[in-house]
Amino acid sequence: MMHEMKLNDDPFKRIKEGTKKVELRLNDEKRQLVKKGDLIEFTNRETLEKITTEVVDLYKYPSFAELYKHIDPLVMGYDAGDVVDPKDMEQYYNKEEEEKYGVVGIKLILKK
Repeated sequence: MMHEMKLNDDPFKRIKEGTKKVELRLNDEKRQLVKKGDLIEFTNRETLEKITTEVVDLYKYPSFAELYKHIDPLVMGYDAGDVVDPKDMEQYYNKEEEEKYGVVGIKLILKK
């Protein structure tokens, strides 16, 4: 199955260059449909460039705080030495949504 998602410029570039391997999302109704082996076409919100990735694993947790305890920050798109804080995700999702749906880390590989 092919899914479509939008990404801001920085995470889009990091997935494209292979340094970001896990995309973090709310595990809402749309993300609950994503399965291993599915494809995700990401569209860069700024440039409208598209890339296609394959889902190789899914990491489901009740909160971003729990997910951050188990996933290496470098594969989530952080740089070495960055201050890593699950509250970074509050710019995208509110606590009520997080509590309602839980969260998912989507491990990806770029399709050529």
